[in-house]
Amino acid sequence: MASDSLLPGQPVPFPRGPVPSLGNGLYIKEGQVRASLVGVPRYEGSTLTISRVRAHPPAPNSVILGTVTRLSPSQATVSISVVDGVPLPAGEEFTGVIRTRDIRATEKDKVKIGDCFRGGDVVKGVVISLGDARSYYITTARNDLGVIFATSEAGATMEPVSWQEMRCPRTGRIEKRKCAKPENI
Repeated sequence: MASDSLLPGQPVPFPRGPVPSLGNGLYIKEGQVRASLVGVPRYEGSTLTISRVRAHPPAPNSVILGTVTRLSPSQATVSISVVDGVPLPAGEEFTGVIRTRDIRATEKDKVKIGDCFRGGDVVKGVVISLGDARSYYITTARNDLGVIFATSEAGATMEPVSWQEMRCPRTGRIEKRKCAKPENI
């Protein structure tokens, strides 16, 4: 059985054989066992249940997903919506800041915020410190961190072509971003 969190309505994978007795957080629809809570399926004896996964505030070394909400010459402001793979409840997002020196591991003095992020980009990062009273400090200075989802000026979902460029599939136009290396490569 997978140890990944499931979202409500997602089918629950389990080995072939008889369907186990179902406990909290599960239901059957159209002959398929589905999750009714965000959580990880677990066996408690012979009963399959899903316990609710509790969201927690970011801490140092937490992997976050967030949306770029504001840019300035020295930093990008991010609305954090996922912490360590657990979505935060709507309206309870945290604010993070990616400073120019925390974007790349090398050539930190040559970084320009506008060449790395745009408003609306979804960014994967790691919390490096609790920052000030208003926001967490986030880094994208690893190959697997950076922009994971961006929309082009033409409104299409962009595809990464290198660690610092994404291409619009509609227009073929290249836009600069600090891209996260895809996980499967």
